[in-house]
Amino acid sequence: MTTDETRISIGDVSNSTFAIGDHAHAESHHGTSAPRDPEAEELLGAVRELRADLARVRTTDRTEELDEALADTEEEITRTGQATPTRRERLRRLLDDSQALLTVLASAGTLAGLVGL
Repeated sequence: MTTDETRISIGDVSNSTFAIGDHAHAESHHGTSAPRDPEAEELLGAVRELRADLARVRTTDRTEELDEALADTEEEITRTGQATPTRRERLRRLLDDSQALLTVLASAGTLAGLVGL
């Protein structure tokens, strides 16, 4: 018995987006970051600047904790386009605990202002 069906072959579909069927809809977000508003963009820049400055100072438990929070914030903004209020509060608390650092690094002062300290 032979059929008149068309054969379909699908190869590698890595990093592809497709939809099958009536009224199907497909969106691709591969390799794109979440859109950021100007405030999030400014915060991300300040976070990156302070992380770079922290790499130039003597490491302490406090600077390691601050750098970890900054890395988490950078990742969150890059992934979602924003920093949650909880994340901003954590930065505020860590920066408040690091007042001596704020006087030495201008970037810490900039970031402190952006998170409302």
